Amino acid sequence: MKINEVDIFIPCFIDQLYPETGANMVKVLEKAGVSVTYNPKQTCCGQVAFNSGYWKEARCVAEKFIKDFEGKSIIVTPSASCASMVKNYYNELFENSSFHHSSQQIGENLYEFTDFMVNVLQIDDIKSVFNTKATIHDACTAIREYGLKDELRKLLANVKGLEIVEMKDSDVCCGFGGTFSVKNEPISVAMTQQKVENAINSGADVIISTEQSCLMNIESYIKHNNLPIKTMHIVDVLARF
Repeated sequence: MKINEVDIFIPCFIDQLYPETGANMVKVLEKAGVSVTYNPKQTCCGQVAFNSGYWKEARCVAEKFIKDFEGKSIIVTPSASCASMVKNYYNELFENSSFHHSSQQIGENLYEFTDFMVNVLQIDDIKSVFNTKATIHDACTAIREYGLKDELRKLLANVKGLEIVEMKDSDVCCGFGGTFSVKNEPISVAMTQQKVENAINSGADVIISTEQSCLMNIESYIKHNNLPIKTMHIVDVLARF
């Protein structure tokens, strides 16, 4: 499909902690021939409050999201969990409200980055170069809620110099789960430890995922324990051209 222009949604944690990932998504989209529009007033999709049971607060944030992106433009985001929040749960938040139709429209227009590249633009080779050995973390929300399949692997398969080695249990949770990692810290740490051990045992130097929130959690464990492996978002890999 030929699309010349998109809006982008940069999740709050990427905006505050990993702004280079947002900038790299713009870089890759423009390399793919797509013009990018960014609304600087955007903030959050409301997922954290929603998952914690604070639906009233989540609804306020979600209303702002709808107002910020209202229209028929395609929206691209580097987070399947945020996209899933809008697509799957805004209907519940805004059922029988004046925002119901708008929330449905935005949900239909919103795409996770790899889904947009592979299935909408039908581009799986952006001529990226990255000489390393990497493994893949399949994020829970990406595959189970959003419905990503092999989009990430299709894009990485065409990165020159990149060798992909699959880790054991690549689709098992990393232990983050938003506030789960705070409320259930011992369980979360054990899950993260297993994820990182599986990645190291694969022989990889880098863990790649579509979800920066998962990578943030994994990276914190790696740094705390001074382990010989790094994390990278798929966007940051593809921006190396």
